[in-house]
Amino acid sequence: MNSASLTVDLNSDMGEAFGAYRMGDDAAILDIVTSANVACGFHGGDPEVMAETFALAKARGVAVGAHPGFPDLWGFGRRNIPFSAGEIERLVAYQIGAAQALATYAGHPITHVKAHGALGNLTQQDADVAMAVNRAIRAVDPRLVCLTIALGHQQRQAEEMGLTTVAEIFADRAYTDEGFLVNRKIAGSVIHDADVAAARVLRMVRAGAIETITGKSLPTPIGSICVHSDTPSSVAIARRVRAGLEAGGVTVRNFLA
Repeated sequence: MNSASLTVDLNSDMGEAFGAYRMGDDAAILDIVTSANVACGFHGGDPEVMAETFALAKARGVAVGAHPGFPDLWGFGRRNIPFSAGEIERLVAYQIGAAQALATYAGHPITHVKAHGALGNLTQQDADVAMAVNRAIRAVDPRLVCLTIALGHQQRQAEEMGLTTVAEIFADRAYTDEGFLVNRKIAGSVIHDADVAAARVLRMVRAGAIETITGKSLPTPIGSICVHSDTPSSVAIARRVRAGLEAGGVTVRNFLA
């Protein structure tokens, strides 16, 4: 594939501080990425953090989206909570509404939705959860882009529902041979070396495929790349990933640009 013809978005989950508790260096990440997924108060974030994050993104010309998760501040939204599909649908709709309100307040409306943590993982693997999230997006604003984990139920369903979808891969997470993220409790699940992450991302974008932990290749569209802002080396990884892509002839810009 000719990498010079490729364009990809670079996104990060942020606004995940809460009150006096800080999480990640959002200001530094916003100087690098082209999309920001802003927590909506359930796994992280609050009205002050949300308004500040949206304003910072606006000042840097970075597109913003809602980043809904399970109501789990204690576990940072990374624990599965057994809500019904209907409850998930309403929890997501509620959080999208909060993001829309604070983003409008900051003068920088949201353009996409990306599920967080355990909820996001379930949208890839559980068809009922994926449908609940997609229904919430469609009900609140069907113009919002669904930023979905590649090779998952949500991506397929959203396309069938006529919603706009963008499939993302992760720069700093390892994949199983089934295309799922390796459990964070397993060694090697999180990639901390910026050079390793950058080289791997460029290979995946050029190949149009996910590279698994055993070296297998799983073909998929790749519209966006995520760097987690709470990874200790996140700023270095984001900077190196973007530099590596651009040096490799890949254009980095938001998917709606």
